[in-house]
Amino acid sequence: MNRWFLIAAFAASLSASAHGAQVPSTDSQGGLIVTATLFPVFDWARQIAGGEAKSVDLLLDSGVDLHSYQPSAGDIVKILSSDVFLYVGGESDAWVKDLFARNAKTKVRAVNLLNLLNGAVKAETHEEVAGCGHRHETADREVDEHIWLSLRLAQAACSRLAELFAECDPVNATAYRRRSAAYLGDLRALDEAYRAAVSAAPRKVLLFGDRFPFRYPADDYGLTCYAAFPGCSSETAASFKTIASLSEKMDELDLPAIFILEGSGRQIARTILQNTKRPDRPILTLNSMQGTAKEDVEHGATYLGIMRQNLENLKKAVN
Repeated sequence: MNRWFLIAAFAASLSASAHGAQVPSTDSQGGLIVTATLFPVFDWARQIAGGEAKSVDLLLDSGVDLHSYQPSAGDIVKILSSDVFLYVGGESDAWVKDLFARNAKTKVRAVNLLNLLNGAVKAETHEEVAGCGHRHETADREVDEHIWLSLRLAQAACSRLAELFAECDPVNATAYRRRSAAYLGDLRALDEAYRAAVSAAPRKVLLFGDRFPFRYPADDYGLTCYAAFPGCSSETAASFKTIASLSEKMDELDLPAIFILEGSGRQIARTILQNTKRPDRPILTLNSMQGTAKEDVEHGATYLGIMRQNLENLKKAVN
C-alpha cells in the first residue's frame, strides 16, 4: 500500500468513528462547517458566512505553496467533517478526486471552483519574450487555476457561493445573501479602481523575474506581461537566453520596475536588472496569495487588503 492510501484509509476510519460514517448536517439553528484549501477562497467564505457559520477553516494554513501541498491525515479528517469543502480544482488539487473516490458515501458538499466558474476558466499562458513576442498557451493546455487573482471572477464565485451556502443552510440564507451583496460591492469597487488605474496609465506592460500566475487580471485590464516561467512552473533557474530577453525587454520598453511574487528569491530579478542599462530599478512584489499562512490571517490579512496593496504596486509599474 502506498502512503496516500494509508493516510486516506486512516482518515476515513477516524471520520467514520467520530461521525457515524457521515458528515453531520446542519441542525435546526443552522450554521455551516466550511473548509477551504486556499486563503482567498477561505476569506470569501468567511466574509459571506460571517457569524452564522459554525466554523470556516483554512487548510493550507502553514504557508505551504498550493503547488506542493499534500494533505495530512488530520487535514483529511477536517475535510470529511465539513458540510462544505471548497477547493480550486486545478492540477494542484488532483488529490481531491482520489479522496472523495475513497469516501464516496460522505455527505460533504465538495465545490470545485473551476467547475463553478465554467466557461470563464482559461488555459495557462506566459509571454515568451525570446520568441515572436505574443502570448503562448502551454503545449498541454493545462488549466490556469489562479482564478482568485481576477476580481471579476471573484465576484462571480462569491455570488455563487452565497447561493450555495443558502441552499445548504436555509435557516441563514438571508444573512448569507445580505453579506454577499455588501462584499460584492467592495469587489466591484476595487475592480473599477484597477480598471481606472490601468486605463489612465501611460504603460500597460509588466515584467516578472519569476513565475506568472496573473493571466486573469492581465486579460481583465488589457495588460501585456513578460515572465521567466509560467504560473505553475517549479523551475527556479532561468536560462541565459531568458535573462537576456527579459533584460532587453526592460530596456526596450523603458519599464520602471520588475516584479516578483511573495516569498520568492530576488536573484533572477537582480540578474535581469544587472543586464539592463538602469540596474537600479526597483523590485516590486505582487502577492499571488498561494502561500498565505494562518499567521497572516491572525495579523489581519484579507483578500481585499492584499489586492489593494497589489494595486498600489501595479500603479508604480505602469505610471
